Amino acid sequence: MKKLLFIVIYLSIIPSVSASMKQNIIKKFKDIKNISFDFEQNINGKIENGNCIIEYPKKIYCKYNLSNQKILVSNGKSLVIKTLSSYYFYPLEKTPLDTILNKEYLIKKITNLDQRDVGDGFINFNFVENENEINIFFDKKTYNLIGWQTVDIYQNISITYLSSIKKNQKLNKKIFKIPQRN
Repeated sequence: MKKLLFIVIYLSIIPSVSASMKQNIIKKFKDIKNISFDFEQNINGKIENGNCIIEYPKKIYCKYNLSNQKILVSNGKSLVIKTLSSYYFYPLEKTPLDTILNKEYLIKKITNLDQRDVGDGFINFNFVENENEINIFFDKKTYNLIGWQTVDIYQNISITYLSSIKKNQKLNKKIFKIPQRN
């Protein structure tokens, strides 16, 4: 009888601990207006790094540590990837970043998803949006957003890991202006 009582109590505690962690993630994420960070990105085995600033909703500026001076910019509607020799322009809504940069949408998704403990202190939420599989990762101790992984319609895997995270900094809004072609 004691064993059965212990099992019932144990099983009733597990969901509340899990729900508490999810609520802490949501609360911390809601408080973010902008976030700046260093990143390491792995796209099908090709590793790039640099730093980014995200301003919610849907604005991002990333400067890559590459000799071709690659930058990625979204003004909330369009996404541009520019280097010394190339210029790519996309409607933001056609990319996985449209979802990743939409904090309110992510919060709604997280609220309705089950979290997964993926080891190494990470919590993961997984969903498919517009034919893109998206995994969002949070730190289990700090509840900070620490990265994402996407698989697009062409089966390209892109993993982005965030470090040196700073929240709610004063920003120069001009950085989100779409750069012109060379």
